[in-house]
Amino acid sequence: MTDNPSDNRAQDGRQVATLAGGCFWCLEAVYPELAGVHSVKSGYAGGHKANPTYQEVCSGSTGHTEVVQVEFDPAVITYRDLLDVFFSVHDPTTKDRQGNDVGTQYRSAIFAHDDEQMRTAREAIADLEAADVYSGKVVTEVTKAATFYPAEAYHDNYYARNPEQGYCQVIIAPKVAKFRKQHLGRLRRSDAATAAGLPG
Repeated sequence: MTDNPSDNRAQDGRQVATLAGGCFWCLEAVYPELAGVHSVKSGYAGGHKANPTYQEVCSGSTGHTEVVQVEFDPAVITYRDLLDVFFSVHDPTTKDRQGNDVGTQYRSAIFAHDDEQMRTAREAIADLEAADVYSGKVVTEVTKAATFYPAEAYHDNYYARNPEQGYCQVIIAPKVAKFRKQHLGRLRRSDAATAAGLPG
């Protein structure tokens, strides 16, 4: 992952996307299944305190939102593809909340790493509104990338490691199932086979 907020370049021609759509466990559960995605890391961005802890972010006192930073190969999956998934797995019309998760730390936001990402994000939102995909107005913030602070290690692969946990079963599992159905053609071959009930 890149430490430079304005740098969307990673190794081997890969790029970086930083997205916030409520609890980062939800986004972190879906992006690794996409072909062309090399890594996904949960973290915090958009606040005013250096190196915030999960507890501090959850209190709403630091101004950060929970994000995932996605490293991807643009030759396999485009930034717009990532945004299409992003808008399909959370509600971008509810300000500072996703379901029962309420607070600025759960706001919908896109942190653009360059002018091209900024333009693409704004176009994606305009397309959603023009198509009346949602009954409400899209309130997703689109801003320049802020410093990304990696979350504590216990958040890594949270859904995969804790599938029986209550939040995972009630909130994340239905989102993952919906994501797999809507984006079957974008999944890695093994994940696509699993989603379709076929041998990998």
